[in-house]
Amino acid sequence: MEFRDLKKQYQVLKAEIDEGVLAAMASGAYILGKPVQELEEKLAAYAGRKHCVAVANGTDALQLSLMAYDVGPGDAVFTSDFTYFASAGSASIIGATPVLVDIDPATFNISPEDLEKKIQAVLAEGKLTPKFIVPVDLFGLPADFTRILPIAAKYGLKVLEDGAQGFGGAINGKRACSFGDISTTSFFPAKPLGCYGDGGAIFTDDDEIDARLRSLRAQGKSPADKYDNREIGMNSRLDTLQAAVLLPKLRAFEAYEVEAVNKVADTYTAALKDKVVTPTIPEGFYSSWAQYTLMLDSKETRDRVQKALKAKGIPTMVYYPRGLHQQAAYAWMNLSDEAFPHTTKATQCVLSLPMHPYMEPDEQKYIIDSLLEVL
Repeated sequence: MEFRDLKKQYQVLKAEIDEGVLAAMASGAYILGKPVQELEEKLAAYAGRKHCVAVANGTDALQLSLMAYDVGPGDAVFTSDFTYFASAGSASIIGATPVLVDIDPATFNISPEDLEKKIQAVLAEGKLTPKFIVPVDLFGLPADFTRILPIAAKYGLKVLEDGAQGFGGAINGKRACSFGDISTTSFFPAKPLGCYGDGGAIFTDDDEIDARLRSLRAQGKSPADKYDNREIGMNSRLDTLQAAVLLPKLRAFEAYEVEAVNKVADTYTAALKDKVVTPTIPEGFYSSWAQYTLMLDSKETRDRVQKALKAKGIPTMVYYPRGLHQQAAYAWMNLSDEAFPHTTKATQCVLSLPMHPYMEPDEQKYIIDSLLEVL
């Protein structure tokens, strides 16, 4: 059994993917070929943004977005404590200071209440300039932008939506990667929309930011001459081959995959909601289900359940076993678990079940029956 069955997805889409990849190889245009431009246009249209800039990976997408707004030393970037390291590391690598924020225990997304407290604390201390909020669309569910955006406006901060896991989700019909001043996603293979390697994208409605991003992803080159470098940038371009893979996968994603994973999630929730804490989807929100994550009552229970399911051939994952405040790279911050109670509890109790749009009913029934038996 696969945790996310990419092999089965490939078999379903094989003819289209193979045709696109072979055409890209025959073209000889392996960097920024026509499929990349076509993909950027289709992604922008899907997300409801004016521009999309395809880059080498989701981490670069975050870093380039901050660079495009001149974020650097002395600037504070607020992000969730319960997320993949890149959400904060992308600020650190350009000299800015990440300020970690606890999560809402129901959704696992950044807590608007704690966010405002952290902004006020940074302002009171006076050492850093609050510059950006980076909300993460964790597990496929968009962050609560209905509350985050007014907070950003109140304190004059920009918002960078980290939609690496949230692509395909929505709030009141407005799709993920359309919120805030700028947004990003990742095409890591296990993401809701994944390629066959690394890849990422940046979304913006600002013409000047779009132009600057296209320069920054190519070593800061001028629009007319690739050997005329105007500023320090990066080498971060999506390969043509990956774009050729993503185009048919995007068609399937939009046509039926997001709907299919929501049906899988509904089946899980209906069967398990009376036995364990199942995911919370607030009214008006729609998830793309990067993961289906349960909350168990303790680390001991999680370890026991995970071991028992593994013995039955069922893979599970822990996203994430530690908060960012517990990472060795941020030990210098001297942050305590007590300051992040909801993150700390989540790291001890979360467990993600197999989740993908090609899951067969009998396969899911086996997972559910096995879990209920173990519990």
